Amino acid sequence: MLIRKVHHVAYRCADAKETVEWYEKHLGMSFVLAIAENEVPSTKEPDPYMHVFLDAGGGNILAFFELPTRTAMSRDPNTPAWVQHLALEVESVDVLLETKARLEAAGIEVVGPTDHTLFKSIYFFDPNGHRLELAANTATPEMMKRLDEVKYDMLEEWSRTKRAPRHAAWMHDGSLAAG
Repeated sequence: MLIRKVHHVAYRCADAKETVEWYEKHLGMSFVLAIAENEVPSTKEPDPYMHVFLDAGGGNILAFFELPTRTAMSRDPNTPAWVQHLALEVESVDVLLETKARLEAAGIEVVGPTDHTLFKSIYFFDPNGHRLELAANTATPEMMKRLDEVKYDMLEEWSRTKRAPRHAAWMHDGSLAAG
């Protein structure tokens, strides 16, 4: 079996209408589909929900569930807030910076841009508390080739030591041209 693509990624939201309007306004996503049921199709559990789908570009769909009968949303208290996030690609660093300015003008707090060597990104939260990242690729084919060559060695070392392997230290130590 070979996976063709991600069909959709689904998160919970506090208010489906507010979520759709926020993603349309701030990220330019189109509202594609709404499905509402009083029973969960897979489990047959009586649990009304609204399931909304937004076009995230390139055939990617971002979806949300509003669950009005469930306990209020929260995040995993054992996972740092910076870990769980959805990263979305934008076409250039210029677009990234323009979007940052628009978000900040709308009163949304933005962190970054952060230089990850392979891409630059900004971080912010949607109205549901989900952390979002917008990323603009800056990697060269040579950078990606070098990382591809060491990926399994890095994974193996990490698995044994639980310490960051040094195979790709060039990304952050100024030796980018070395190698």
